[in-house]
Formats: sequence, structure tokens, C-alpha cells
Amino acid sequence: MSRQPYLEAVNERVIVFDGAFGTFVQDLDLGPADFGGESLEGCNEMLCLTRPDVIESMHRAFLDAGVDAIETASFGSFSTVLAEYNIPEQAYELNVAAASIARRVADSYESDGRPRYVAGSIGPGTKLPSLGHIDFITLRDSYEEQARGLIDGGADLFLIETCMDLLQIKAAMQACRRAMSACGRTLPIQVQVTMETTGRMLVGTEIGAAYASLQAMKPDVIGINCATGPSEMQEHLRYLSQHSQIPISVLPNAGLPSVVDGKTHYDLTPEQLAEFHRRHVADLGIGIVGGCCGTTPEHLRQVVEAVRGIALKQRTPEFEPSVSSLYSPVTLAQDNSFLIIGERTNANGSKAFRDAMLREDWDTCLKMATEQIREGSHVLDVCVDYVGHDGTVDMNHIASRFASQASVPLVLDSTEPEVMEAGLLHTGGRSILNSANLEDGEAPGSRLDRVFTLARDYGAAVICLLIDERGQARDVEWKMEVAHRIAKIATERYGLSHSDLIFDALTFPIGTGDEDLRKDGIATLEAIKRIKSEIPGAFTTLGLSNVSFGLSPATRQVLNSVFLHEAREVGLDSAIVHASKILPLSRIPDEQIEVCTDLIFDRRSQGYDPLTKLLEIFADVSTIDAVKEDRTDWTIEQILRQRIIDGDREGLIDDLNAARSQGIAPLDIINEVLLDGMREVGELFGSGRMQLPFVLGRRARHRQEPGRHYLHQQWLRSAQHWYQDWYQRND
Repeated sequence: MSRQPYLEAVNERVIVFDGAFGTFVQDLDLGPADFGGESLEGCNEMLCLTRPDVIESMHRAFLDAGVDAIETASFGSFSTVLAEYNIPEQAYELNVAAASIARRVADSYESDGRPRYVAGSIGPGTKLPSLGHIDFITLRDSYEEQARGLIDGGADLFLIETCMDLLQIKAAMQACRRAMSACGRTLPIQVQVTMETTGRMLVGTEIGAAYASLQAMKPDVIGINCATGPSEMQEHLRYLSQHSQIPISVLPNAGLPSVVDGKTHYDLTPEQLAEFHRRHVADLGIGIVGGCCGTTPEHLRQVVEAVRGIALKQRTPEFEPSVSSLYSPVTLAQDNSFLIIGERTNANGSKAFRDAMLREDWDTCLKMATEQIREGSHVLDVCVDYVGHDGTVDMNHIASRFASQASVPLVLDSTEPEVMEAGLLHTGGRSILNSANLEDGEAPGSRLDRVFTLARDYGAAVICLLIDERGQARDVEWKMEVAHRIAKIATERYGLSHSDLIFDALTFPIGTGDEDLRKDGIATLEAIKRIKSEIPGAFTTLGLSNVSFGLSPATRQVLNSVFLHEAREVGLDSAIVHASKILPLSRIPDEQIEVCTDLIFDRRSQGYDPLTKLLEIFADVSTIDAVKEDRTDWTIEQILRQRIIDGDREGLIDDLNAARSQGIAPLDIINEVLLDGMREVGELFGSGRMQLPFVLGRRARHRQEPGRHYLHQQWLRSAQHWYQDWYQRND
């Protein structure tokens, strides 16, 4: 019979998978001879060669229970695992055998007209790349051999299951696609992560980070299996139900294991598993269910009865384009703010970082990364390019540390695609590649081709520079021509989405006095506005410091801050900045804001040049501290109130003690000074003169929050706790 394609079936009805393999085998009375000798005992996959009848009987037991899909007995049949039994050379043979047995048995049950599917099982192995146990390429190549065997044996889909490490999943997915390309056959890919009782994957990954990273790799199904029973999975399943744009699977254990009479025991009854799955289908819209450790044919028989004929709840997932570290996701669209990309871990822009890198002081490099995170960076720009140095070697050292020891995602920034890939080989989370452009065209082998290929293969987002064969686009129409061309190539040729693209509209310095550059700021702002309108779903960014290059540090800080505000007004989503050097407009004198705005929009008039005026204002200013208002005659209440507005904690304890010495009660500070300062913060935030990072004390936001009132309450609660703690210690 002509079998209905797996994904077509998934979109029509509930699909039930089989149950446990390992615990099924453990309950059989098998000895060393069954496995091919004492050295192979415990290698359950060897039974495909030595006792195929055992594997066949297992498949038949589950098919007799009425399941739609059976998993091949190939969970550990790849060379890195088989090497532990000294049989790595048998990987391909074992996978062909496993898939062939399952295929033969499944085919024999299709006489009733209902298709039975063979899922090629690919497990996590015993070595995780994010923990440094194995390198990405070695693991990928081992998986590719396994995938070829599963294809040749007749599998209908790949099941990458029980995954503990995002980098391991990427290696397996790449391997499957390489095998499919080599074999000329396309199979769906179903990926299932394992969430521990801690609420995270083994290496510390949240479900949101797992989804952000994996959806960009474009699997056909995403889900959860193993580690726990269904009750411990509910929070993660709800998240997937609310966010996943692809079908979801859930194959739990029969509860958490316990030891009874010296044997592992699972307490969840068949009736309980069936009821959980009924709710998964009816309430969460999960259309692929089954079992893992401890689930028997009877468990699955009752699951089949419980879900057969139930209408799948229609989901309306909320898609939030995100990047992620190994641990947590960060939405590209920050609510009432901009995505802060820290610029200090860039060898071209930071002498301190470059010097540390050149002397191989990796601890200092990592410290600079963590400092940027504390200052509020949501993402870190990582660039190791330096003349005379092998960037792939330096990126290997940096990315291997940052990927596991920095809590935010990375922008892998290089002029050389191979350096970007050196970073991708270490980053399990979803990174951003900086950058792609059309400087050398779009043909195979061009920079654009190589970067977009990496983005597709590793699931990365891409910063796209508005540069073509003629150079950096200057006027608005030129910029938009390049942006549309890049977007068309990305989507039609590489299968990327608009939401994978982050356009840098680029700007030249506007403070040089060069007449040819005076309107660059205007063109950049207009391009940002049009990109957001004409390429729906795409994002925008800026290397903010470019606009003020050549000016004094104090002047640059103010001009950058004002230009950022103007860019945000027209839709800028992110900026590469030194987070602590950006000022809210509320802390910049009106005269400085006005002259910077005039410079940005080239508002020259007879006898007035905003550039000249700006240089005059900052002629004697060496640092921004010099433009702070005089507070020598302020009361202590005014000083404390301003600290709330500025988010300034330096010297706070001394000011609080001064207030106490003047007889001001701690609760009066909390209820009057604190609340009054927060009222002004709310007004500044509402008027747009204070952006979200400053309202939150420059703490990175991982997800969008529901609104301003919530943010104020959260900030206020945090501040009140701090002051109350101080009060308890000092009253």
C-alpha cells in the first residue's frame, strides 16, 4: 500500500507512539549469550543482530496494543557510544538492522488500511558537547553514519530523542540532513528534549531557550520525553502549546522511578497515563503521544483507547522571535525598550578586550563579558578579528567559554564566515551572525552565501548590512533596494524568514563637518522606518557609536543617546552599544538635546550650525560627569529622591545614614521619598524620556512583560525590599 506521509497524518489525527525499549528488555530473562558475549551485555542495540526475534516481539506487543508508530531499537547505535563496547565499526549495520526489523513488522500490520510508522531512534549518547566531552564535528559525523543506516533500513522519520544538550541536537539534526542529501531521500525530523525535575535540561536549559534555539533549526515536530512522568512535564508542555508553531509530541515515563525489591519500579498506572494524554490532546492541542521508560504495552493500549477519536484542540501559538544562550531566551522585540548588544567584547572596538585576548588571558575576557551583562546587555557582540591572528583559534577559545559561562546569547561578529562557524560549533543556544552583505555579490561562495548557509544550518539569526557591489548604501532608496534584495535571497534561496533577519541601516559619522555626510543620520532613520514597514517581521539594529565617531567622549555619549532615542521613535529594535554609556534623555540638559537633534536632522540656518554649537557646548567637557547639575544646596530628601530617578546606588548608604542622623525615619524615606521618586520615574517612562533599561536599573529582560504598570510595581517592590532591609538593620 501507499503509506500516508507521516506529517500529513500528524496534521489530521492523533498519533500514538509505542512505549519503553530499555525497561522492556530489562524485564526479559536475557544473558550474555543473547548479546553476543559478556563484553557486549547491556548493549541492547546488539539484539538487532543477535536476537532479532526479541526486538520483533517487542514491536509486535506495542502494535497489538494499537499504536501508530514504533521506534527502532537504535537509541545508542552510533560509533561514539558503540566505541565503549569496542564495536564502533558496526554502527551502520546495527541501524540498518534495527530499521529493517521495525519496517518488516510495521508493514505486516497495515492490512487494515491504517499506516504504521517507523521512527528511527537517535539518542543523546554518553558525551555532551556543551560539557566538552566531545567536539561537534566528531559527534555530527557519528550521527550521520547512524542516520544513513536508518534511512537505508526503511525508517519513515528521524526521532532525535531524550536530548539533554542543545548542541547535541544541532549535531544530530545536521547529521540527518547530510545523510538525507547523500541518500536522496527526505524524512521528517522529530526532536524531543528531556526536562529534569529541576525544571531544566541537564545542562541547565529552560524550555523557552530550547524552543527558541530548536525552532530556528526547523524540525518538523518538537516535544518532550523521558526523565519524568507527565505531571512534572505540564508547565513545559503548556509553554510549547502556547508558543510552538509546529506539532508537539509528549512521551513521558510512567512516573518517577523508585526502587522496589532491588528493581527499578514506575508507579504511574496505565489508566493514569491515558488520562494525562487525553488532557494533552483535548486541552493543550498536543497531537503526538506515547510513552518512555516504564510504559508497557498495556499503558499504550489504554492510551490508544483514551485518545482515539478525540478532536485535537486547535492552538493559536504566540510567536516571539528570540535568540538564546544555552540557558535562557531573549526576545528580539523588547517591550518598551531596545535589545542591548554589548560592544566591549570586540577586539576592534575595545583595546582592553583585544589586549587580554592577545595575551590569552581568557579569564579577563570572560570577566568583561559578565560585566556587560551586569550593566544590562541582553546580548554580547563577540569579535576576535585581529591582523596576524588566526581568528578561528581565538574564537574557539572565546566561544567555548562564553557559550557555557555567559548567561546571555552571543553575536558572532567577523569578516570571515569560518570564524563565525568556529563560534557556532560551541553555542547550543541561538546566536546572531554579524554580518551578511552583498559587497562581493550573491553567487555561491560569496560572503552572503556562506553566512546565510551557516544561519540555515545552525539556526542563527543574521545581521544584514546595507552594502552591495557599489559600496555602503547612502541614500534611502539605495538602502531599501539592498534591504529588499537581501530579504528576497534569504527567504527564497535559503529558507530563512524575515524574523531571522536584523538589518543594520548603517550610518556614517555626522559630526565630521563633511558636507557629504550631513544627511546620513536622516537617511538612516528613514531607512529604519521603511524596513519595519516594507519587510514585515524583520528587525533593525545599529552600531550606534558610528554616528559620533571623531567627537570627544562626552559629546559622543550625549549624541549617541539622543540618536538612539530618535532611532527608537522610528522603530529601531536593537543597538550595539556600551550599555553603561547610554543616558536617558531625562539626564541630558534640554539645550544639549536640542542641538543634537538639530545636528541629526541637519537643521542649519543663517548664522546657526548645530555642529559648531555642539562643539562649543562640550569644548571644556572631558567627561559627562562635568555636565551634572550642582546639588550642593539640595536637601537630603532631594538627593535620595534623585537617586531613585537616576538608579544611582554609589554612596547611597552614606546618604541614608545622613538622613537618619537628621532624624528622618526609615519608613518616611520609603513611603515619601521613594514613592515620590517612583512617581517621576513613571512620568518619564510614560513620556518616552526614560527607556525600559533605566526603569529596571539596567537589568536585562528575557521576555516581554505585560505593561508599564507591572514594571513599575516590580521595580517598586524591589526597591521597597532593599530599603526595608536597610531599615531592619539600622532601626
